[in-house]
Amino acid sequence: MKSEFKILIAFVLNLFFSVFEFFGGALTGSVAIISDAVHDFGDAITILVSFLLEKKSKREADVKYTYGYSRYSLLGCVITCIILLLGSVIVIYNAILRIITPEPINYNGMIVFAVVGVIVNFVAVFFTRGGGSLNQKAVNLHMLEDVLGWVVVLIGAIVMRFTDFSYLDSIMSICLAVFIVINALKNLLEVVNVFLEKAPKDIDVKKLCDELNGIEGVSDVHHFHLRSFDGINNCSTMHVVTDSEGSIIRGRVREFLKANGVEHSTIEIESVNEVCADKICKLEAENNSRHKHHHHH
Repeated sequence: MKSEFKILIAFVLNLFFSVFEFFGGALTGSVAIISDAVHDFGDAITILVSFLLEKKSKREADVKYTYGYSRYSLLGCVITCIILLLGSVIVIYNAILRIITPEPINYNGMIVFAVVGVIVNFVAVFFTRGGGSLNQKAVNLHMLEDVLGWVVVLIGAIVMRFTDFSYLDSIMSICLAVFIVINALKNLLEVVNVFLEKAPKDIDVKKLCDELNGIEGVSDVHHFHLRSFDGINNCSTMHVVTDSEGSIIRGRVREFLKANGVEHSTIEIESVNEVCADKICKLEAENNSRHKHHHHH
């Protein structure tokens, strides 16, 4: 099933469900259920944004976006996270008000809603699982959170039903909100790292460069740059110094990089006695040759 279609199913489920929850929260007087409704409504909006941007992110590169559109899916992730953060703040605020001035809660109704909640969200998780992009992971994470959220609400409702400890409702909604905040911030950080062109966290650049230098026929690799387009697809540029036939070396380097998670690489070939036009580059080359001498001793 295509990721876009998965996302659309999740949107429809979430939207209907959040409306159902608002009624549920209002009828039972449970702030935990209302907080879940806020969360789900936020998810629905988010998912719609994700859907539109995910579609756009699949477009091929053109003259306007020469690197392609893949970062649009990151934008979806950013918007999602911001909506979740705002929603969580509102929830926490309301829960604290509730602790100050408690209101009666219909526990039986709450249990019924929670059971339905667990089931519906479990179905949604089942449909949206297994997404590749950060955006889709974000969507799936929401679905999973919703299931967990409802499990918590269900257990809480049962406990309150037998102990009448009504503060539990507010405490639960605060915990859920904090959980959402932490995850949203984590996602945001990942996106920020991609925008800052930070090297992908699953690739050890130093090791990669050492191994590139070790490829047969390569005497030096400098000006090595690595970045991620969207948190999944990586690209790199480098200068390779060699005495061998350029096209052969280029092929070897490209194959090696592909095997190590760099799908797209731009490789400039220089001959051994050629002086690289770039000053920084020369410094790098000197350092490298110095390092090489150290290794031999």
